[in-house]
Amino acid sequence: MGEILFGGNGRKDDLSYEGVRVVDPTEGIDETLNLTVEAGVITKIEPGTGGDGRIVAPAFVDPHVHLRTPGREDEEDIATGTKAAAAGGYCAILAMPNTEPAVDSAAVLGALVERAKDEAEIPVGFLAAISKGQEGAELTEMVELAERGAAGFTDDGRPVASPGLLRRALQYHSVTGRRIAVHCEEATLSRGGHIHEGLVSAELGFGGYPSVAESVMVGRDLMLAAYENQPIHVLHLSARESVDELRSARSAGVQASGEVTPHHLCLTDEAVRTLDPNVKMNPPLRAEEDRQALLEALKDGTIEAIATDHAPHARHEKDVPFEEAPFGVTGLETAFSVLHTRLVEPGVLSLAALIDRLAAGPARIYGLERPRIAVGAPANLVVLDLERTWRVEESGFRSRSPNSWLIGQTLKGKVVETVANGKLAYSA
Repeated sequence: MGEILFGGNGRKDDLSYEGVRVVDPTEGIDETLNLTVEAGVITKIEPGTGGDGRIVAPAFVDPHVHLRTPGREDEEDIATGTKAAAAGGYCAILAMPNTEPAVDSAAVLGALVERAKDEAEIPVGFLAAISKGQEGAELTEMVELAERGAAGFTDDGRPVASPGLLRRALQYHSVTGRRIAVHCEEATLSRGGHIHEGLVSAELGFGGYPSVAESVMVGRDLMLAAYENQPIHVLHLSARESVDELRSARSAGVQASGEVTPHHLCLTDEAVRTLDPNVKMNPPLRAEEDRQALLEALKDGTIEAIATDHAPHARHEKDVPFEEAPFGVTGLETAFSVLHTRLVEPGVLSLAALIDRLAAGPARIYGLERPRIAVGAPANLVVLDLERTWRVEESGFRSRSPNSWLIGQTLKGKVVETVANGKLAYSA
């Protein structure tokens, strides 16, 4: 899937699927077929009969994963993170650069690339930092990083506070061809906030993180992208006003894309009343009107991608009072199942739209080869059992960290097999 994805190599498999419902929205397929995979490539697609209840679809691409490598391998590493991704139906992931040290030099990036070649269960790409040390003062050597294999650039975890610095980063896109992705947060407005500023924060007495702290930066960054006529990607949208900014910019012809997480699609700040530190994330869970705006944008294509923002933390870090806990939750192994349970089953979102936003959408944004079901295409497939119910248990995770907001919940719909770059990477 391109020179910016590494690992997931090894023997390509021969596989066959007979009488399965095949769903590939971009290819316009939704019918019962027989598929043949030889040496990791789809070689035959033929009419099928019957059906065993399984669905075969393009495997997913997660554009926003924290592998915590280098520096915090006690929370996650390349091997455990990519195993978790395979279990979630992903054939490729992109890792964020806010590590220890940050991925801000060719040396750090090069070491990750070499590790991924040996350790990654599925292909993984690495985004590099926009600024050195993610401190917002000086640009990284973006051309050198792109040549070394950077999949894109972001200071995720921190906003690019200086508009001048972000403008220069956007200008480099014409040289590197790599997408600039922005964490939109005005720190002078969000500082001290633990949850969304609203009724729940007032009743619980927590510092509020207002939606305008996100949307004001979304608006600024989109204006800079429009001025430079360069593409930009907005990470983990959470607020209605941010959606409005993105929709307006896209309507005006700005090359802008956005992503949303499963937790922002399924939860609101009402979940914080449990005081479970696993519902503390940045940006925070917001109000129902925000959730509905995100859903509408996902359905109409304003938001093209679902990203987990998989953010593993060690148990002792989350096992503290809510105010003291770090932001972030895991999501790779539960994303499809929870979205199928909460959105597809009730009829809020179509299965085709969910598959598109998990697979084709993220690939398009970062210029990756789209997972597709077509003769001659590399086998990047996910097999789904929509009728299977399962209980989310910590013991079942491949991820090294257990900080999921879904522990103990029962979901309907399960990934039962993942084929990544022609190799069977997961089988339940």
